[in-house]
Amino acid sequence: MLSGLSMALMGALCVAGVLVDAVLGEPSRAHPLVMFGQWAAWIERRVNPAHGAHRDVAARVPGNMHSSVIRIAGATSWLGAVVPPVAALIALIDHVPFALACALHVAALWFALGARSLVDHIAPIEHALHANDLSHARALTSRVVTRDLSQADASAVAGAAIESALENGNDAIFGALFWFAVAGGPGALAFRLVNTLDAMWGYRTPRFQYFGWAAARLDDLANYAPARLTALSYALCGNLRAALACWRTQAHAWDSPNAGPVMASGAGSLGVSCGGPALYHGALEARPTLGCGPAPRAADVGRALALVKRAMTLWLAALSLIAVAAILFGR
Repeated sequence: MLSGLSMALMGALCVAGVLVDAVLGEPSRAHPLVMFGQWAAWIERRVNPAHGAHRDVAARVPGNMHSSVIRIAGATSWLGAVVPPVAALIALIDHVPFALACALHVAALWFALGARSLVDHIAPIEHALHANDLSHARALTSRVVTRDLSQADASAVAGAAIESALENGNDAIFGALFWFAVAGGPGALAFRLVNTLDAMWGYRTPRFQYFGWAAARLDDLANYAPARLTALSYALCGNLRAALACWRTQAHAWDSPNAGPVMASGAGSLGVSCGGPALYHGALEARPTLGCGPAPRAADVGRALALVKRAMTLWLAALSLIAVAAILFGR
């Protein structure tokens, strides 16, 4: 069933998955991602040489081998977390009736998508800013970003919300759609799990600097093509010239090779300036400016969500055209 999906059926299943996400959103209870996160955390606690009781063992490893041993442990843990659920889904799809296999593809895409969740988390920030309720806006934004916003003004809060909307447009929508188009439900599932492990392990801290190396690099690899397609989509759905110019001149300065193009293009498309210094864990981090134009305002948060929605419509239109062409030409 996995290899036998026609282009027309793939397009139809993709649209179906997006519609399910739009209607149902993320499960409020027993979310499979929560269970996966618990599974991944269990593995990391028991395998990571830089964590807890393992530190004494790691300390006895010669210095020139230390980082390599931890990186191997991290890569092995990554395989142990990601491969079993994806392999199980592939086996299940290949051994159930056609209709149920199609339903599993759609369910996997629904699991991987977060379009409605993105709106549910970002839109209230705009409403709080419009209501001049800065403390509530800070609290809402702190749920979707890791920086310290306790002293941030309204513009900084709006900028953080816009950056989150643009970057998560790739992580929660377009990356999943891309990998679904490549490999169906298992592709979308794998992308979501890879992205989740990067969010859990991909930190430059003593605990994860080496253990999370594989998770971070593999997430960069999985996001390379989707991120650039997302950046192009943002450019096509807004100020094309400014978006392309910001992408070309600013993206390379961002520390993430995939977030840079996405946010530079998105901010340029919106005509606002994002990025800049931000407070993380009590330390001020110097970040380059992304985009162009004035500092963000409350209304720009809604404009960022509208840009993501237009880009999503563009992707669905392209997938639908591919499906129709496949039907007409017998693919």
